[in-house]
Amino acid sequence: METKKSWLRKDLDALRLQWDMLTFYERFEQLVAHVLSVVISIIILVSLWQLIRAVISLLVSDALNPLDHAVYQTIFGMVMTLLIAMEFKHSITRVMARRDHIVQVKTVLLVALLAIARKFIILDPASAPAQIAALAFALMALGSVYWLMRQRDDPADATAAAQAERDRVAHSRSQP
Repeated sequence: METKKSWLRKDLDALRLQWDMLTFYERFEQLVAHVLSVVISIIILVSLWQLIRAVISLLVSDALNPLDHAVYQTIFGMVMTLLIAMEFKHSITRVMARRDHIVQVKTVLLVALLAIARKFIILDPASAPAQIAALAFALMALGSVYWLMRQRDDPADATAAAQAERDRVAHSRSQP
């Protein structure tokens, strides 16, 4: 018990020291991040409860047929909504842990990709082809930007890409 108190005291002292080093705006940012984290946590819990109730209701009424498109749309639309909310929560948690000062663009792109994937899941099969094409184009554009940003930020991917480029150049020089 004594070691637990000293461990907690050390963590609180470190947190207090970090707080003292923050500027006014960084403190404001931290407070907003904590409030948003609580709000999104509540939204996630309520959404999870609604999903559980919907699945139980469908099980009791013997209507849970994943091959039925309407049931599939409802259940997986709710699951995707939960995933989107959890990704938002994760990005806010990163701000709270002081790993990032602001929400990262890659996270926003990932959430947008999830939202479009959710839209495809709940899309009515009889939707207009233009609407499907527009969603597909948006998905490809966001995916491309996300891939480019990941290539830029991920050192392992950047190293592999640089090595592939060096191999390509060396191969082209060795060709007569």
